Amino acid sequence: MTDKIENPLTRFYDGKFEKQAQEAPALQQKMNPIPDCGESSYQGSGKLTGRKALITGGDSGIGRAAAIAYAREGADVAINYLPFEEADAKEVKTLIEAQGRKAVLVPGDLKEETFTRKLIHEAAEKLGGLDILVLNAGMQQSVAKIKDLSTQQIMDTYTTNIISMYWAVQEALDYLPKGGSIITTTSIQSAEPSSNLLDYAATKGAITSFSKGLAAQLAASGIRVNTVAPGPIWTALQICGGQPAEKIPEFGQQELIGRAGQPAELAAVYVFLASNEASYVTGQVYSITGGSFFA
Repeated sequence: MTDKIENPLTRFYDGKFEKQAQEAPALQQKMNPIPDCGESSYQGSGKLTGRKALITGGDSGIGRAAAIAYAREGADVAINYLPFEEADAKEVKTLIEAQGRKAVLVPGDLKEETFTRKLIHEAAEKLGGLDILVLNAGMQQSVAKIKDLSTQQIMDTYTTNIISMYWAVQEALDYLPKGGSIITTTSIQSAEPSSNLLDYAATKGAITSFSKGLAAQLAASGIRVNTVAPGPIWTALQICGGQPAEKIPEFGQQELIGRAGQPAELAAVYVFLASNEASYVTGQVYSITGGSFFA
């Protein structure tokens, strides 16, 4: 089947967003509009048949889109999320199982080292192996002035976004085979940091460097490492403190495409980077920004 050509300016929601806010962490199912993670649109073609994947932050947004796509490409999928996000996670579990694939839910906080290390082993045990590790979970809280940025927020953002990656990879190397793939999620903030996201942007810069360095370290082991750099994507992260509330209505509309991106628009890149089609791709940054240049 050939996909019908579609205008990228209007393919997904292109209007202003309703001003809205939730306490962090937010639930995707309570957003308006609800982000499109490919629930109705993503069609697989067997690119990941038989693979075993773990995705952090897999309950909503980009992680959810990757989980749906992986299942429809033939993979069994474990997702990690915060316990509060259980309602969203159960929706993902249903979508994975609808494809006849195994779904494993592992709630817990990546800021806790003991849990993060245990997460890898539990996922691998329940999946029967681990071929793909997607380190996607993130914390983002807008703070206008550096004097108002608390030490606790700085520590929480760094631990969630980058330090937990070290713990996860250290344990995952016990399982990842030659041909295995590690995919991290960085951000356009790595290249174009916003003044109100000093801690978040700095962690994304660290993730970019971490991913490139890890790719060099693991290349001889046959394990590829790449990172995806989203721009303004409509996810729960944005409406629970990730953006100033007054900026929500205009979110993403400054990009060349003229709208915010939807998580579904990133799914195919996460599939590609996990698949054999990307066998000659490692140490790369794939930017999906609606027009902002990652440099």
